[in-house]
Amino acid sequence: MKKGVNRVLYLSLSGLFVLAVDTLIPGTAAQNQEMQQRVAEVKEAAAINRQALAQYTWVEQVTISLKGEQKKQEQFQVRLGPDGKPQKTSLNPPPSDSSGHEGRLKKRIVEKKEEYQEYADDIKALIQQYVPPEKDLIEQAHQKGNIMLGPVAGVAGEYRLVLSNYIKQGDNMTLVVDKTQKDLASLSISTYLSKPSDAVNVTVRFSRIPGGPNHVSAETINGVSKQLTIAIQNSNYQHM
Repeated sequence: MKKGVNRVLYLSLSGLFVLAVDTLIPGTAAQNQEMQQRVAEVKEAAAINRQALAQYTWVEQVTISLKGEQKKQEQFQVRLGPDGKPQKTSLNPPPSDSSGHEGRLKKRIVEKKEEYQEYADDIKALIQQYVPPEKDLIEQAHQKGNIMLGPVAGVAGEYRLVLSNYIKQGDNMTLVVDKTQKDLASLSISTYLSKPSDAVNVTVRFSRIPGGPNHVSAETINGVSKQLTIAIQNSNYQHM
């Protein structure tokens, strides 16, 4: 009799296990389907925007600050080249030609001020690999299982994709996407230069040109170890 009871109990538990599995599988499939849909949306938007932006030129203002003190501000006319990378033309007046003792002293002061420039150039070059996101790298992260999908707290019309190991092992990039427009609203990046202690954090805001593509409107890059901040503002978009 005991064996019969055990057998009934076993069959009952087996039935519950099968029922549980049957219940979980559709949910997992639905999540995978939504992930594929969202990744496809972001990839398509990235490709369309890059192609559309190639027809525009705009003004970029770059402000570099060290330990909270502004060190340099420059403006550039920008357009995308055939390789999709930005091509910049300086809008800044050429430096005056100084000679004599005062000129040499001024030159030494300028050189001292710009000791941070190499570091600034390094972190700008690094972040250009992340912004704007590349559709092929997004797909690569998806194939490796390095993307998580989730809601944006307090915002019903947006979702977020969190990509890990996007460019470097241990980095992290969060894309916030507008569900209706299927455009990037913002992104944040946590990465580093040669080693994790050389941390670089970035926040980016996006806007849409009236009747045109989505674009980076503002970008803040923080080089944590040297307390260096690069603030970038893009404006005056003109169709070529």
